[in-house]
Amino acid sequence: MTDAPSFTIPARPRRQYDRAGRLSYEGSVLFRLEPTDPEEVDLRALLETVLRTWPYRHGDFHDLPMVVYLVRDDETSDVFRVSIRDGALQLHVLPATETAGLKQFYGRLDDVSDTEWDIYRRVEAVPDTE
Repeated sequence: MTDAPSFTIPARPRRQYDRAGRLSYEGSVLFRLEPTDPEEVDLRALLETVLRTWPYRHGDFHDLPMVVYLVRDDETSDVFRVSIRDGALQLHVLPATETAGLKQFYGRLDDVSDTEWDIYRRVEAVPDTE
């Protein structure tokens, strides 16, 4: 896995709470993992295979119209969200997510899949407030 992506995080989302205490994020970093042969891959089954193994703890959001898991890697202590959308797995960086956890997740995904992955990073930077 020497040519694995770096999963560099150039900006971090910022947590915000409104007056009712609801959480939202300003800014985002998302890594989109697209299988090169999407017809041959069951993304949900593949994701659930990875999440069933140590070091992952996870919970899903039942009331959303798409698959979304909050994932904790007990080995790296990283927490991030994973969703499935438009034929790809999406790794959503949270404010304290580090590169190590994302790289480790990708490595495990790559180990259990028979496909190659195209990886794209999308960054929506947090606007300066100063």
